[in-house]
Amino acid sequence: MIRVAIAEDDFRIGKIHEAYIEKLEGMCVVGSALNASDTLELLDKQSVDLLLMDIYMPDRLGTELLQEIRESHPGLDVIMITASTDKAFLEKSLEYGVFQYLIKPVDIKKFNKTMDQYKKKKQLFKKTKEVNQELLESIFGTDQTTIIQKNNLPSGIDSVTLEKVMDLLQSFPEGITSEKVGEKMGASRTTARRYLEYLVGTGYLKTESVYGIVGRPERRYYLQEKNIKL
Repeated sequence: MIRVAIAEDDFRIGKIHEAYIEKLEGMCVVGSALNASDTLELLDKQSVDLLLMDIYMPDRLGTELLQEIRESHPGLDVIMITASTDKAFLEKSLEYGVFQYLIKPVDIKKFNKTMDQYKKKKQLFKKTKEVNQELLESIFGTDQTTIIQKNNLPSGIDSVTLEKVMDLLQSFPEGITSEKVGEKMGASRTTARRYLEYLVGTGYLKTESVYGIVGRPERRYYLQEKNIKL
């Protein structure tokens, strides 16, 4: 059972996140805090695996607690949840190795996906005795070079074109259709789709069917979050 603590100054949001957690298998909430001081006290009293922490708290910023948390609880994982879009907070959080950084409001679909990724990472660490590529890709994401340099690219997939497609996708984190990729590449929609579907197969991309202007569903391709370069 993964023990979760919630540090959120808005008790209503804290209750929502707690309700989300209670519906997930293998996770439970062991305590909550409304400010920074109570957060540190909670961590000293309870055994906690994962802390969901807001940045804006009445007495101190959540990012200011990260150094103390790392010194006193080095094994604790942290997910930052904030309404702020200030890049400095993200940089500070990454400096102290947070697992994920979420922007409010966080809907249940996004919340559950993040918790699922966290559980998978913990399970992989637990069952893996030595460092391997699966573990590294789980932690750091699938690297472009790793995909391109893999031996025996399938017929119809050229490494140079593949790299161009992957670079292009970095400019469209909001998603893009095969038709648009084809326009940008100067290639046919069929060619673009072949490369996009290959990247879906490697785990580099995910897809979603959305309705276009004329009301017909179209397949849109998105970077997996771990592959988005900041």
